[in-house]
Amino acid sequence: MDRILFFYYLNLVKNYRKIDLPATIITLSTSLSYSQILLELHAIIQIVNFHYIPTNRRRNMKKSMFVLLATLLIVGVIASACTPKPASTPTTAPETGYPAEGQEPEAGYPAEGQSASAEEPAAGYPAAGVIRVATDATFPPFEMVDETTKELIGFDIELMKAIAEKAGLQYEFVNLPFDPMLAGLADCQYDMSIAAITITEDRQKQFLFSDPYVDAGQIIVVKVGNDAIKSKADLTGKILAAQLGTTGEIEAQAIEGAEYKPYDSYDLAFLDLANNQIDAVIADYPTALGFINKNPDKLMTVGEVFTSEFYGIAICKNRTDLVDPINQALAAVKAEGIIEQLAAKYLAGE
Repeated sequence: MDRILFFYYLNLVKNYRKIDLPATIITLSTSLSYSQILLELHAIIQIVNFHYIPTNRRRNMKKSMFVLLATLLIVGVIASACTPKPASTPTTAPETGYPAEGQEPEAGYPAEGQSASAEEPAAGYPAAGVIRVATDATFPPFEMVDETTKELIGFDIELMKAIAEKAGLQYEFVNLPFDPMLAGLADCQYDMSIAAITITEDRQKQFLFSDPYVDAGQIIVVKVGNDAIKSKADLTGKILAAQLGTTGEIEAQAIEGAEYKPYDSYDLAFLDLANNQIDAVIADYPTALGFINKNPDKLMTVGEVFTSEFYGIAICKNRTDLVDPINQALAAVKAEGIIEQLAAKYLAGE
């Protein structure tokens, strides 16, 4: 395109010997690079000198050249000013919490070559020596949330506090659903867990356990006034419920001819039972008593406890150092009668 423009103007000069030189220069400055302008104007100058400038004015050649060169200089300045500059590459901001190159690191992050201090743990992690105790506060009367204070209360909560005091342990509770709680403990995200956990052969492959502290077998719960179900033998053809991941679920799934409906929590299962959405709930006997004591006009147990199970404190496989202190403290708590006191407080009606 640049060459076409040039020869266009060249043709004008040759054919008409008349050209608006300033306009030509301006046009060229908008379509050619600076170096190209130099070359093209040089050719135009030669043409103008021999085809446009009369003979009697050729003696003024030097003056014309001076004017053209001055004009060229101006065009060069204009072209340079008008040429778009390449976009600058933006500087990427450092990630939050990490220093930019040459800056001092922010507080809370170790400088290069240093390790984080164990005395200043990151937010969300306990200080060194603090035991993380996982629980699922949807198992009254063993663990629940006080509706007024929003604090954890229940049989297991008070028992854990007594054990920790005897063992001289610092601890913090972590409240989460039962299944994720067990999975997290298996990965040792928590040091131990107390949540009405039945000691089973399968669980003993995943966790360490304390000595048992409660004998809790499975029991059947129905709605008050239900005369069709009197024992485990009457559950065939019925809709049964239990909480996911519990031994109650294992027993419900084992009943032939029954339809099993899992629930995320026993709260929801017993609510549906009271509303005639299901026929029966299978749960640990102490847990069943907790819900019945809160709803004596709606729920009742039938039959006898049909399994023999024991609750224990589950401990991370890597924390073998905790087993003996926990068992010694648990024995001391039992010897002082604290287990009986908690049973009288939370398991009234047993």
